[in-house]
Amino acid sequence: MDIIMATGNSNKVREIREMLDGSDLNIISMKDAGIDVEIIEDGLTFEDNARIKAETVRDACGKIVIADDSGLEIDFLGGEPGIHSSRFMGEDTSYDIKNAALLEKLDGVPDEKRSARFICAMAIAYPDRKTSVFRGVFEGRIAYKSAGENGFGYDPIFYLPERGCTSAELLPEEKNSISHRGQALKMAVEELQKLV
Repeated sequence: MDIIMATGNSNKVREIREMLDGSDLNIISMKDAGIDVEIIEDGLTFEDNARIKAETVRDACGKIVIADDSGLEIDFLGGEPGIHSSRFMGEDTSYDIKNAALLEKLDGVPDEKRSARFICAMAIAYPDRKTSVFRGVFEGRIAYKSAGENGFGYDPIFYLPERGCTSAELLPEEKNSISHRGQALKMAVEELQKLV
């Protein structure tokens, strides 16, 4: 079954395709589907923004659309960057610069106050106008320095104490099995499989 993913982020499309490898679900990017529609993410929560993305693209194409909105919440910073994670310091700013800025903001902050989590809300918008939303949470803390070449975004500064490494140091299949996006996608796939 073909499902359109409402994102312009090629890393997200690749990661979702990796997670769905071997399933009956085929993810098609908006670009590959020839869909060019403006999505205004003005929701107040990850769930709001996932729903907005999925429903905007569904309304443009009339097909099943999946969308996620995800980000990093750092407790010491009052939950920032939160729903503004991709726009933190500007959308065109590299994650190397964003990560360095966050590490600087936490300079001198001890382990117990570096708690953080990745959150992913994943929405499925159906042609009959029904929408389902699922939420995954990946707990960890902010590292003292960037490490790892796998993953993308804030992965190099997201430290997993129980594994002794950042999420960017995990193998992709290991990260996908425990990550916020992996959790939300697992729930979404369970719903979608009922349609196959």
